[in-house]
Amino acid sequence: MPQGQTGPRTLVLASGSPRRLDLLRQIGLDPDLIDPPHIDETPRRAEQPMAYAVRMAREKLAAIAARHPGAWVLAADTVVACGRRILPKAETESQARDCLKLLSGRRHRVLGGIAVASPDGRIAGRVASTVVALKRLTGAEIDAYIASGDWHGKAGGYAIQGRAAAFIPWINGSYSNVVGLSLSDVAGMLAGLGWR
Repeated sequence: MPQGQTGPRTLVLASGSPRRLDLLRQIGLDPDLIDPPHIDETPRRAEQPMAYAVRMAREKLAAIAARHPGAWVLAADTVVACGRRILPKAETESQARDCLKLLSGRRHRVLGGIAVASPDGRIAGRVASTVVALKRLTGAEIDAYIASGDWHGKAGGYAIQGRAAAFIPWINGSYSNVVGLSLSDVAGMLAGLGWR
């Protein structure tokens, strides 16, 4: 189907994340279009991590669904939360280092906000929550991880599917949620809305 044209069997992924695309393909979903939303992702003053994950997924969905009427649209956002604190998507070495020092030796939550719109305009939303434990990291381990560049653009400054797997002895919840998209939740939401 040409870019921009949509129909009732068109699936639009409202994300530019290559990890989310790979995850969807893992369960046989290959989006017809990829249309990343460009919205302000700044948390509101005193906004709680769960509320932020819900808001981001819904705002991304709204922005993209408006451009593709009559299509299925899937939007998501991944939030790494340490207590009430929302950690950034690390763009600098300093941000990544700060995240790793904060998470070292602690448990934190990865919240995956998911929103789906069906062609008839129905919307489903959900937040997947996974608890992740990071071992206590040495300065040398943090330095080596920073040098790897594997942290760049990752919420919380790490990627569980990369080198940081060596730092994570335990998780409780969906692994794919920590990577970027809870596949069981996505499959269930699509089925609930009548996806083929």
